[in-house]
Amino acid sequence: MLKGRESLVRLVGKRRRFLPNRLAILESTLNLCSDDHCNPLPVEKNLDPYDDRDIESSSSRKYVTCPVCSCRVNGEDSTINSHLDECLSRGTKRKLTQSTLLQLNFYSRSKDQPQSHVLKSEKKESSVGPGDGLMPSTVHKLPKDASCIENDEIICESLVECAMRPQKDCLFDALNHCERTNGASEICCSPKNKTSGMLVARDDLSGLILQTFIVGRKFSDEKELNLGERISLERDPTNVKDPNAIKGLVTTAPRSSVDVVPIEVMCDNNKLFHENNFDDEEFKSLWTSIQKAIDSTKNFTPNALKYQKNFSVLIQEVLQSYSHLLSGDEKHFLDVFSSLSDDSQRLFIRLYLRKGPWFRMSCTSYKEVLDPKRAAEELSEAGYLCCFDTTEADNTDMIQILNILTVSELREVMRMLKKNCNSSMRKDDLVASLLSAYEDGSCPLLPDLILGIAGICARISSKAELLIWRAERLFFLNGEQDLSAFLLVDMGVVKYPTYSCIVSDQIFLDRNDLLAYEEAMEVAQLIDQALDEKDDKMILRCVSVADSHVQPNQCTTSESVPFFSCFSASWIYSKVVSLGVSFLERENRAKKERVFLSRYNDAVLLLKRLLNCYTRDGRRGYWTLRLSIDLEHLGYPSESLLVAEHGLLDPWVRAGSRMGLQRRILRLGKPPRRWKIPSFAESINRKITEVRIQGRPLNRETGMKSRFYGESGEQCSVEQLALEYYSGEGGGWQGVHSESGIWLTIFGLLLWDVIFSDVPNVFRTKFQTAPLDFGTDSFYILRQNSIESQLQKIQDGMGEEILITSWESHKGTSCNGVNWDRHSLAELRAAVTCIGGPCMASLCRHLAQDYRSWSSGMPDLLLWRFNSEYSGEAKLVEVKGPKDRLSEQQRAWMLLLMDCGFITEVCKITPC
Repeated sequence: MLKGRESLVRLVGKRRRFLPNRLAILESTLNLCSDDHCNPLPVEKNLDPYDDRDIESSSSRKYVTCPVCSCRVNGEDSTINSHLDECLSRGTKRKLTQSTLLQLNFYSRSKDQPQSHVLKSEKKESSVGPGDGLMPSTVHKLPKDASCIENDEIICESLVECAMRPQKDCLFDALNHCERTNGASEICCSPKNKTSGMLVARDDLSGLILQTFIVGRKFSDEKELNLGERISLERDPTNVKDPNAIKGLVTTAPRSSVDVVPIEVMCDNNKLFHENNFDDEEFKSLWTSIQKAIDSTKNFTPNALKYQKNFSVLIQEVLQSYSHLLSGDEKHFLDVFSSLSDDSQRLFIRLYLRKGPWFRMSCTSYKEVLDPKRAAEELSEAGYLCCFDTTEADNTDMIQILNILTVSELREVMRMLKKNCNSSMRKDDLVASLLSAYEDGSCPLLPDLILGIAGICARISSKAELLIWRAERLFFLNGEQDLSAFLLVDMGVVKYPTYSCIVSDQIFLDRNDLLAYEEAMEVAQLIDQALDEKDDKMILRCVSVADSHVQPNQCTTSESVPFFSCFSASWIYSKVVSLGVSFLERENRAKKERVFLSRYNDAVLLLKRLLNCYTRDGRRGYWTLRLSIDLEHLGYPSESLLVAEHGLLDPWVRAGSRMGLQRRILRLGKPPRRWKIPSFAESINRKITEVRIQGRPLNRETGMKSRFYGESGEQCSVEQLALEYYSGEGGGWQGVHSESGIWLTIFGLLLWDVIFSDVPNVFRTKFQTAPLDFGTDSFYILRQNSIESQLQKIQDGMGEEILITSWESHKGTSCNGVNWDRHSLAELRAAVTCIGGPCMASLCRHLAQDYRSWSSGMPDLLLWRFNSEYSGEAKLVEVKGPKDRLSEQQRAWMLLLMDCGFITEVCKITPC
């Protein structure tokens, strides 16, 4: 794989189906800007004909959703009760895992809010006898409109905290097991007497109306419950399964444990508030809890599935935190999603997560979407879906539509068009034949024939595609995570660490910065696709476009928050250009003809441009080394030597790149070019201890990883063969083949509290496994005091204690570099003990100061042996097979470890 390709793939993440600036990228020869000042192209408002339609609320005032079967029923129809009776005939028993309304934890409790009042109040409530409830004389009415409550401004602390909080009332809902969450409840202020944001005195509670839902109920078979009818509720402490259950006179309503009945609760008599002797502080605490519950749950319908709630959390969080980056139309478009029906929301999320882009609605069926046809119509009206239009179909659409047909259906189309079709034709051949006939005009009715067979075909609209992708990118701040991150948390597969999100600076200062970033991401995706398709022309085109955006005196770091640089368009273009350098160098190595030396010239020009434009970048070492190498390939050894010498003066040239430049200077800087021996010559020419062992090879093929027969006669790698040697005649060492893995795990555990300490702007979402500045110079600079304090403890011999405490406190929690499964606690303890405090502290200091440069290339084997119960010695071994040699990064590591006091060796395996 090309150098830089893997990181580009992670950056791009899931490829977008629609690139709004693709044509501008392909047509423009200089840049993607719309004016002379290089302002980014604005995002098109009308990306497809469906986006021009007015967006209206999906819930009709004439229709309500049946709480049992979720069908849309005419709310004014007098037969609605008959419909409910029919649905109730298949009623199910209440699930034991379901909680009642009073058991739900609606919001994330504020850290500074005293909890004693709430706990005390709950204790008092549970001790009240029958008929002596907290609200004994309360009047409840079913609201006239049972549709979803209209969204309002959210003043909850964090929607993400609510979504990630473990809830006893909810079961984990995997996408493959789409069951509604149990006990989901909601409390909303009635529009008649809205109380959000103000504290109501105890004497003013009479007549106050709150909208809520009844869950976990058992209904009578004798009475009917009609809209607007009054009902009374009282506690049922005799319920052995749930002492907090509420018993009421609700009759003839849904029995399903997964559905709810909306009611209005109005306090008619607050007499017992005074009789229970609540003081003002207790009352304020209780009322604040009610207010937060009201405000934090408005955005979720009571029957919402878990993935549906997660999607709403993402959208609402983006609307709150990044509203300055969205236009008014975009904010309205995203906000409309919460007003869509449950079926429409679920169908959209399902389709968005699929590959697509086109979907046959006749084959689209999900058990939680009861009326997919109506849902598709509603999504189309709102601009979230668009249907296949035979009058506007282009070649790309035709290819995609043809590919959703089966082979038998394609053959049927061929027969209808009276074209030759034999049984040996593959699907690709059938598609190509039909597309060719459509393009030459011989089959103008092909789109109509396809729709006649496939039925209605729909896809996510380009506007929805763009805005949801943008929302995901703003929410997760990377391309590797998407909505599945919520699912992994809900299922308990992934657990994220605990930290505080302290935001004082914006990542994108304004909308133009965001649009420029998205534009650069399109170029990155195009070159990624072109590399997969081996489209050399498109690759060079993308490199040229990126190069045109690289301007002199640019820096990928800002003065206020340097680590935000990776969210700039300039940084992405530099990655594309750097990848282009690797592509051009590979072309030369592959072709070998003299004519292709021009590729090296192009690579040299790009490298010089990168070095001139990005003066404070960790990649300068790699760029400088490649420039020196390419100049030598072109036959300019003196220039190559000069570049290497200047590179050593650059503070951003580090680790393996620095070692490579030093070794080049020693090789190229011989008389008569240079007469003076560099001062670093003695240091890098130090002899590294070598041990040679023999093994019986299994394969001798060039380019293949060496395999040998071990002592037991089984096949093994060179590392396993070396472990066998060191455990026996090599000195009785214990050890593991770890490379960098065990060291990064130890580093993460020893400095866990420092990594996740409270630092502004480094944590922006609850789905991070490391701070944003992890791997940059800012990481050490911003935490220097706490890091040095922790390293001092490690140096003083407390490393093992810190390791054990961190392991027991955080086991299973995701952290960058920490692998919980690969190494046991016993192995880690042995390694830390035998390495010793001074060596361990020195190694951790280098990782803290420059994690990016030193997190790879570490020796293959970590060996240890105990001299006593609490002391021992350690050895690090780099294993090399036949015809293998140390890389510059590995050599730099070996010399660094020697400087830190480690015992190091190179073990060379030779065939016998």
